[in-house]
Amino acid sequence: MTLTGKTALVTGGSRGIGQAIVRRLAADGARVVFTYRTSTEAAEKLAAEIGNGAVAVRCDQADPATLPAIFEPVRDGLDILVNNAGTADHTPIAEVTEADFDRVLTINTKFPLLAIQAAAPLLRDGGRIINLSTLNTVVAGPGMVLYCASKAALEQVTAVAAKEFGPRGITVNTVSPGATDTDMLRSVNTPEGLEASVGWTALGRLGQPSDVAAVVAFLAGPDSAWVTGQNIRATGGLVL
Repeated sequence: MTLTGKTALVTGGSRGIGQAIVRRLAADGARVVFTYRTSTEAAEKLAAEIGNGAVAVRCDQADPATLPAIFEPVRDGLDILVNNAGTADHTPIAEVTEADFDRVLTINTKFPLLAIQAAAPLLRDGGRIINLSTLNTVVAGPGMVLYCASKAALEQVTAVAAKEFGPRGITVNTVSPGATDTDMLRSVNTPEGLEASVGWTALGRLGQPSDVAAVVAFLAGPDSAWVTGQNIRATGGLVL
């Protein structure tokens, strides 16, 4: 229970990697506030299940006007901010529109940056900020320009924030998952593509959301106090 007495805010916490992070931080003792976009029933069920004052807040990262509401439950103080929510995009460069660019960059980069800004006065000294990126910023592919660009920008936000928040003892790090078995991964890959990913991974399997959540939990906990400005590639050895 290394996070007993801590309060965490996790974006996109109702499913996939985000849900695994919520469950792990709660299991480690934290009070967790998390956001969701669509399924109120599923989010409220998760909050009730993990207990310890957990709160689910509806938020659409495509609309920064929904940002203030997510901080209402943590006005009394925040220890951990996890920017997990994001969107995938597979649009070839020739077909990218300004609307596509604005949507993906808003969800994956602008909103997390604004969340860090809004969290700053609430974060206690010695707090943690953890941003979720992707292996694809070093392993790009056709049709991934907006996804890769938006997440690469978020990685640079991490680096700058680590410098700016360092004097307060607040660490800022990135976790970049590899092929992790989620609905999002399966929605943009064929079964053959997933099988190939397993073959390219040193540990010989797809990652599980809990694998990524364990890395986030380490960065959220006391043992990571000397780690900041880093990008931890939680890929099972997909890229070595």
